[in-house]
Amino acid sequence: MIDFFALTSPNVQKIFIMLDECELPYNTILVDVWAGAQFTPEFTEINPLQKVPAIVDREGPAGKPYTVIESGAILIYLAEKTGKFIPHDPVKRYDTLQWLMVQMANVGPMSGQLVHFRRYAPAGNEYGLSRYRTQVLKLYDVYEQRLAAQPYVIGADYTIADIAAFPWLRNHVLLDIDIAKFPAVKAWVDKIGERDAVKRALAKVATIKSSRDNATDDHKDRYFGRGKYARA
Repeated sequence: MIDFFALTSPNVQKIFIMLDECELPYNTILVDVWAGAQFTPEFTEINPLQKVPAIVDREGPAGKPYTVIESGAILIYLAEKTGKFIPHDPVKRYDTLQWLMVQMANVGPMSGQLVHFRRYAPAGNEYGLSRYRTQVLKLYDVYEQRLAAQPYVIGADYTIADIAAFPWLRNHVLLDIDIAKFPAVKAWVDKIGERDAVKRALAKVATIKSSRDNATDDHKDRYFGRGKYARA
């Protein structure tokens, strides 16, 4: 059994999808980051970065409990545990890992910052909004060119590179991206969204409630590390 510490973000959605794709038994433990639940000593012991997702595999290496943090590392761990969604061919394997890193280092951070500056930053941050929107559009261009030439991010096969990118690139409405300008990305998002495991995972995410919409100013400040919680 895997204990899965979760809420609803795209990084969490990746792991819901992977767990369902791999048909692994898991127990979802909600961590309401908008209410400060990630800052408890108990969760901090699991993830010192104080964020979700995180997993504890009760049947980890050598049959012992093992904790994994960071969504990309969790995807690799689960892929290697099950032998699914990561190629055995060395070249394709490294291609998969490279494009997983593209998502981790670029798509997630740039999209997250764009959402922040669109929804949570005070007025007067036009520079930040323009910068991150430009970076996100550039990434959509990159995926559009790649997916126009092949069915999945790596080629013919669906891999963790797709599972990692899907929850972010499907987020085009929140990002205020005109998806009609990226027809190959749209077709890929629609195709992955029709997978049974993906439907099951997203249905679970849709039932999760957090305190985001009524979070106090103090909780928001602590979550974003601003105000009295700023270190600068």
